[in-house]
Amino acid sequence: MRTASITRETKETQIKLAINLDGTGAASIETGLGFFNHMLTLFSSHSKVDLDLHVTGDLDVDGHHTVEDVGIALGKAFADALGDKRGIRRYGFFILPMDETLAEAVVDFSGRPYCVYNATFPVERVGNFDLELVREFWLGFANSAACNLHVNVRYGANGHHISEAIFKSVARAIRAAVEPDPRQQGVPSTKGTL
Repeated sequence: MRTASITRETKETQIKLAINLDGTGAASIETGLGFFNHMLTLFSSHSKVDLDLHVTGDLDVDGHHTVEDVGIALGKAFADALGDKRGIRRYGFFILPMDETLAEAVVDFSGRPYCVYNATFPVERVGNFDLELVREFWLGFANSAACNLHVNVRYGANGHHISEAIFKSVARAIRAAVEPDPRQQGVPSTKGTL
């Protein structure tokens, strides 16, 4: 089983997280931020990664620490669950429409963290969720997962739709990248390691 459990405790957040890369997309999520819960539920459903996540954060300050730390913890869980990455496809990409929005995501579980994020929002918030935190989440994820992640929103006019298209397209790209490749006998690299 490709699973991982992470406990991350700081003065700002307490996180308990568990994933199963070979799941059905089942999600139990409580971050204290309703919109973020919604995005992570979409991520779990579209990646088919089971996600159990419970967070207590300093939301009296704002949502920044919670969102960033969840990205860090989720990325670490992916790194742990993938292990040496033997037999995976490694690369994944997806272009996803969400009404008027079109987003693309490309991921490489290369062992080299890098994140390119090109998305702008027509509003600053959806409900009480600050949309600039979407970028912070994916930066934290890419750094901790040690993956190369490119997110590009080609166009969009609704903040909710743009964020949803990002989470869904990244989920679909990750689903393709971590999928077992029956033709890949070892680590998917000519170096022999990732």
